[in-house]
Amino acid sequence: MATSEEYNLSDFLNGKSEHTLMLFDHFVNSINTIGKVELVPLKSMIGLDNGHKRIAYITQLGKNFIHVVFPFKQEYPDNLCFQKIAQVPGQQQFNHHFRMLNIEDVNDEVLEFMRFAYREEA
Repeated sequence: MATSEEYNLSDFLNGKSEHTLMLFDHFVNSINTIGKVELVPLKSMIGLDNGHKRIAYITQLGKNFIHVVFPFKQEYPDNLCFQKIAQVPGQQQFNHHFRMLNIEDVNDEVLEFMRFAYREEA
């Protein structure tokens, strides 16, 4: 039987710039104003779980940005916030990629997608 490896949030945050940590905190705090999420450290990313499903994934904590993926059941191409939208092969899942460089990037449009991700049925 394979053993389940545990990952820690600190593994992702240690050594990150003050700016990146500020972005991370702002993003998580913004989602938490919509509804509480649990941060789930995975092997290569941090999942955000609303208690029913993973609503987003923080896939990269760069030097001056964070990269977040929102998995939706359909493509939402009419937006200004996602830099890329890609369908997961063989699935009815469309990953919407959001790159956050400044706290102002979490604008009304992004907050609306956060609300939608939080409430969308799995």
